[in-house]
Amino acid sequence: MFMPSVSALLKAHGTPPREVYLDHENSGWVPPEVVESMLPYFNERGYGHPSITNKPGWEALEVVESTAEAVAATLGVDPSGIHFVHSGTEANNLAILGSMRALKRKGKIIVSDIEHYSVLLPALSLEEAGFGVVRAPVDEEGFVDIDVLGELVDSETVMVSVQAVNHEIGTVQRLKEIVEVVKDRNPDVIFHTDACDAYGRIPLRAEELGLDLMTLSSHKILGPKGVGVLWVSEGVRVEPILRGALSSQSLWPGVENVPALAGFRKAVELAFRDGSSSVSSLRDRLINGILNEVPDTLLNGPFGEMRAPDNVNISFLHVEGEALTVELSLRGVYVSSGSACTSRVLEPSHVMLAIGRDYEAAHGSLLFKLTRYHSERDIDYVVEQVIESVRRLREISPLGKG
Repeated sequence: MFMPSVSALLKAHGTPPREVYLDHENSGWVPPEVVESMLPYFNERGYGHPSITNKPGWEALEVVESTAEAVAATLGVDPSGIHFVHSGTEANNLAILGSMRALKRKGKIIVSDIEHYSVLLPALSLEEAGFGVVRAPVDEEGFVDIDVLGELVDSETVMVSVQAVNHEIGTVQRLKEIVEVVKDRNPDVIFHTDACDAYGRIPLRAEELGLDLMTLSSHKILGPKGVGVLWVSEGVRVEPILRGALSSQSLWPGVENVPALAGFRKAVELAFRDGSSSVSSLRDRLINGILNEVPDTLLNGPFGEMRAPDNVNISFLHVEGEALTVELSLRGVYVSSGSACTSRVLEPSHVMLAIGRDYEAAHGSLLFKLTRYHSERDIDYVVEQVIESVRRLREISPLGKG
């Protein structure tokens, strides 16, 4: 597939009349308050190594410890269980590979069929080491089939990993019920949840849910990239998967990203101060605006309270998703497609296929991720541009009807 150079794309793009960024699932901008909180730690204070016993090191260590305390308070856990890495992907790899390395025996690992690749791929890699890996099915809205999951758990099961919220279609799993079923079948199972897309959006009290491991990501709550979190319950053993020298983090070697940790600390404060109640109304405004005005569209994932407040995922039939993202980008609306361009081959999302969407619906899906900084005016502009973009592409597309 031919792709023009980045400079050519930017030159052709120009400046649209309005810009609305809705690709916060993948990355995004950082609020000014978060940026300001980071700046002193580059060259004014706390620029030392958190493990070194001098003043700049002590100041850096204070950031690490206070950020752990802030995160722990939101989860209702002890700060000693908070371990910092550099992304949600690293946290998921450490949770799965590190806990299985510490287990010292083989067994069955169960993951849901719609987990993030940073959960699926580490789990599948353990097959080469003698573990069995089973993928639990989901229904057409992305909910794990709890009865089937319960039947899969047996005496050989050592780990179960089920997301709190799906990163693509926003399904909020019935996590407490799932954990209870799993632990009832085998209380020794280590239960991990990838909560990167749940944190700051739905209540998460780790111990009340019965969890053993939980992972978070800074940039998913408008914090800076470069911070991930693994929470480990007391009594659960995890071994490092990387080896190195000095670090205040027992499970991850290397120098901590202190400015990013300071930014994450501020992002946590803002996210839990402002909440997400206003975002859900914008979500519904966007869903209804598109489904009511654009024919041949499908909402992926559930309606209502069992959908993450910031998530909108819609399939546009008779149009290619990548083409639609480009068309919308030219109009100042920035989203992502449900198909990933990998090695120049368009591959449909495994999440879309798992919920029963065919290839056309999977390739034609768009993901919109909202924040508390968006407005109704933003949403109305997006709906207008989606209507016009889909109409134009269907007229010229070989996928279009007629």
